[in-house]
Amino acid sequence: MRGFVVGGTRSGVGKTVATLAVVRALERAGRTVQPAKAGPDFIDPSHHERVAGRPSRTLDRWLQGEAGLRRNYFRGEGDVCVVEGVMGLYDGDGSSTAMVAEALDLPVVLVVDAKAGMESVAATAVGFQRYAEHAARDVDVAGVIAQRAHGGRHERGVRDALPEGLEYLGRVPPRDDLEIPDRHLGLHLGTEAPLEPGVLDEVAERIRADRLLDLARRPPRPDPRADADPGSSKTDKRVAVARDEAFRFCYPATIERLRERAEVIPFAPTAGDDLPDCDGVYLPGGYPELHTEALADSPAIRQIGTAAADGLPVLGECGGLMALSESLTTADGDTHQMAGVLPADVRMHDRYQALDHVELRARRGALTADSGSRLRGHEFHYSSTDAAADARFAFDVERGDGIDDGRDGLTEYVTLGTYCHVHPDSGAFDAFVDSL
Repeated sequence: MRGFVVGGTRSGVGKTVATLAVVRALERAGRTVQPAKAGPDFIDPSHHERVAGRPSRTLDRWLQGEAGLRRNYFRGEGDVCVVEGVMGLYDGDGSSTAMVAEALDLPVVLVVDAKAGMESVAATAVGFQRYAEHAARDVDVAGVIAQRAHGGRHERGVRDALPEGLEYLGRVPPRDDLEIPDRHLGLHLGTEAPLEPGVLDEVAERIRADRLLDLARRPPRPDPRADADPGSSKTDKRVAVARDEAFRFCYPATIERLRERAEVIPFAPTAGDDLPDCDGVYLPGGYPELHTEALADSPAIRQIGTAAADGLPVLGECGGLMALSESLTTADGDTHQMAGVLPADVRMHDRYQALDHVELRARRGALTADSGSRLRGHEFHYSSTDAAADARFAFDVERGDGIDDGRDGLTEYVTLGTYCHVHPDSGAFDAFVDSL
């Protein structure tokens, strides 16, 4: 696949809307688009999938390493890959948008807010282009999409001010119906607040799909020796994976890897499902705080509590950790009983409690890591966890916050709950299957 990266001058500049318009424009030009997201996000990819009709690939150098990042790119399917960046182009010491573009040797299309400027839009783009040299980064800022730009004189002013070497690639007009509502943890999901197809079609007409295709490049193929995917055999194990409104934050690559190693059985705790017959349970992150009553009444959550006490291996990440706790108290002060597996009570807050790439070192053998080994992941949560005084933890936090006092991985029985989300390229899910 040829590809390019849609980067931004800052967070909130409109990268997601611009990316969706680009995807639609390329599809209207007869191309099959593979969307991707730089960084550890779960939410923007849900909008990608809604428009492109295929899961968005996660590309994060911290989570995957450069070899894993390249593998995930080449697992995509399509004619052209559109990679949405994270934050501003150069922001982030673990895996910035610039780092992803550099690792894949893809050009960057810069989204610049043009609401109150014309020549200044060009000056901003030139600054981002030249900063690559200043920072000794091999980043090719090749073109500009003007966000919140009107047509006519406004558009011409932006286009004509761009110097040679910076292509004008279209605009996104200022429209109220292009706003995606947000809440804690980010935008509403693509299934909850999708952009209207007709509106997206109108914006796509203002995107220069032909020039984007001309700019797109093919990354170098991964070295089959250096970038080999760690191979493990298929087992006869059955892994139950929670997939519903409360448990939405799961990388497509995680399900792919679990299916390569075991039989995956999805179930919906908030819909009244029972826990399937299985050898292990995975509870991904999500929004349990928005579904506390349904989880408190869920047969599957009660059954997980009983099965965990009987020794069934259970892995919960962030939202999964919250559901495995004794109780969950909402930001409004309402407390609901959860599975009661992990000796802790969780409380929601109005502000986020942690946001960072994370590195963990295993204190002892756990479901996802051998003693002394390290895992990389990320954390982003609005809750805090009050663990029991005698609670046991599997990991020391080398980077990040974790659950409590530099520790993460609350353990009880054969259950592990972390605030840290990991990617399958970390080997964590292979370790989980191997432990069943």
